Amino acid sequence: MKEFQVIIIGGGGSGLTAALYTSRAKLSTLLVEKLTPGGQIALTDLVENYPGFPEGILGPEISQRMEEQAKRYGTEVEYREVTSLEKSNGKFLVKTAEETYTAQALILAAGASFRMLGVPGEKELTGKGVSYCATCDGAFFKNKEIIVVGGGDSALQEGLFLTRFATTVTIIHRRDKLRASPILQQRAQNDPKIKFIWDTVVEKISGQGKVGSVTLKDLKKNSSYEFKTDGVFIFIGHDPNTGFLKGFVELDDKNYIKTPNGSVKTSVDGVFAAGEIRAGAVKQLVAACGEGCEAALAAQEYIDHHHA
Repeated sequence: MKEFQVIIIGGGGSGLTAALYTSRAKLSTLLVEKLTPGGQIALTDLVENYPGFPEGILGPEISQRMEEQAKRYGTEVEYREVTSLEKSNGKFLVKTAEETYTAQALILAAGASFRMLGVPGEKELTGKGVSYCATCDGAFFKNKEIIVVGGGDSALQEGLFLTRFATTVTIIHRRDKLRASPILQQRAQNDPKIKFIWDTVVEKISGQGKVGSVTLKDLKKNSSYEFKTDGVFIFIGHDPNTGFLKGFVELDDKNYIKTPNGSVKTSVDGVFAAGEIRAGAVKQLVAACGEGCEAALAAQEYIDHHHA
């Protein structure tokens, strides 16, 4: 069983920042990530709102650099999925399919995952015209007609990005007004390639081997119709990656980790939460990094008190 002082679960902005701080504080640190470094940032084309990069920086690049920086100061990184956690004799056991590790303090930074529509054809056609990531798949839709489902910031950000490739981007929203920030709404409404269909939901996605059309339902008229499209991009929110935490720390009714008064402390002493996994997080890279730093300092203080 490998022993560490700090184990960080999740390698997005918050996890990588926490790792940078704990490893620079000379605490032996393991970061466990199930996919790729950077989390959702790795799937973002251009990050324009991270301080210090006036011309923006590519999501995959900043992710890679953050990981290199943490490793440079001694962080060990394992690409594995954590299956369960337990506390015994004042230490934490972190289990993966391959290995069990122990830690004196834990930082939970596993973020959130894209929410699915849950309609017929969605699963079957994912990767064949159905996508949750404009950066990953936008280039496959050169001169095609596509739809974007959603009405928040990410729906508009990704919709605007997709206008680089597609001839038309039709935004389908279940209400008659958007939740997105005013600057993005203005950009989208001024873009000649973007159209809107209001008060409408997607009932079904159809196509032989690739997306050919969707069935749309007009909620005001209560009638359905077929709408031809080459691609369906879905941005309807996220669900926290807390399945492995049930019964370990307190979660709220949406399964985000409860941290009292906006702190990074969880209901379990010695366990801290940072980034989008935490209830009330603002879902921005700079905030996630700030929380990662805060969680690292809190973990360091906890270890000094309990394991000095």
